[in-house]
Amino acid sequence: MKRLKIFPKTFLYTLGLMVFMNVMAHTLFYLLTPPVSFTAKEYTNDPVLTAVTLNLSDYIAGIIRSVLPISMLICFIVSVLCSLLFSRAMTRPIRRISAETAQMETLDRNARCIVQSDDEIGALANNVNRLYHSLLKTIENLEIEKIKVSESEKSKVDFLRMASHELKTPVTALNAMLENMMLGVGKYKDHEVYLPKCKRMMEQLAEMIKNVLDTSNLSVLVRDEATADIYLPAFLTELCEPFQIIAKAKGIRFELDVTEGVTVHLPPELFGKALNNLVSNAVSYTQRGHSVMVYCDADHLVIENECDPIPEEHLKELFKPFYRPEYERGRDTGGNGLGLYIVDSILNALRISYTFTPTPSKKGMAFSLQIKK
Repeated sequence: MKRLKIFPKTFLYTLGLMVFMNVMAHTLFYLLTPPVSFTAKEYTNDPVLTAVTLNLSDYIAGIIRSVLPISMLICFIVSVLCSLLFSRAMTRPIRRISAETAQMETLDRNARCIVQSDDEIGALANNVNRLYHSLLKTIENLEIEKIKVSESEKSKVDFLRMASHELKTPVTALNAMLENMMLGVGKYKDHEVYLPKCKRMMEQLAEMIKNVLDTSNLSVLVRDEATADIYLPAFLTELCEPFQIIAKAKGIRFELDVTEGVTVHLPPELFGKALNNLVSNAVSYTQRGHSVMVYCDADHLVIENECDPIPEEHLKELFKPFYRPEYERGRDTGGNGLGLYIVDSILNALRISYTFTPTPSKKGMAFSLQIKK
């Protein structure tokens, strides 16, 4: 019986029970039939009364024995039909659920258990549907995470490859310069001229290595740093103070307008690092006599500077690592092409949308961050 499917198993169980009940009913009916006697009285003109007693038990028992096989056969046929109908009604929704779950095994998104009942079988079908929907959602999320991880790993590999290339060039140049100085080749005999150049190259190399390490640690900082309430007027005043000194020394006007009391809930170190790079770029790429402005406008924090607007074809490339436009600073003048890449990585991690566009009112560029109050 254990190997039988649910329909024949239910049918046999039901049929056996009904046959047993019919046999028991007929047996009890036969055994418990009471003996029956009949007394007949006959009246005649004779004053003597005549009475006759007849025993009918044997006669009735004979009739029951003759009818009993037909009755049991009819009851057996009815039992088979009732067992068949009952088994079919009970096992149909279960077989339907089994067929749908087999379809669910292939991850068919249209598979669904349809059982129109409010009993335990209907509840089972609803539970299976919810479980399957949850499974599909989990698989979908895992696929998305898999794509994200794959893209992230690819980005890391590309970044490390570009970083090794960028670091290789200054290291090779510095090594060649030092060897020529040691061998006293040509102009490199003048150590007073080329030692300061070597020092500057070392400083640039150290700054680039620091930026590469900072970029590689962004994922750890995003995961580990806790968020906090940041009151922007005080935060920006402290952050912009050193850049105001630098701007004054370069003859640049630095305007800071954060009078509106705005508070954001973000990781302070990461958010400050992104703003630090943006303000540093604004000051670095602004010529003497021009201005840099940092202000809050409604739900936006804007960092704006007067400069030659960046052509549209370069705007899409600026946030790639180690990208340097031909018309801007190169490696020799201090740019390493990582500033805006770091900013883009941080803002994406913090889910802060931004725009970097030419200013419509005057000649320059504006970096606008959408912040939530």
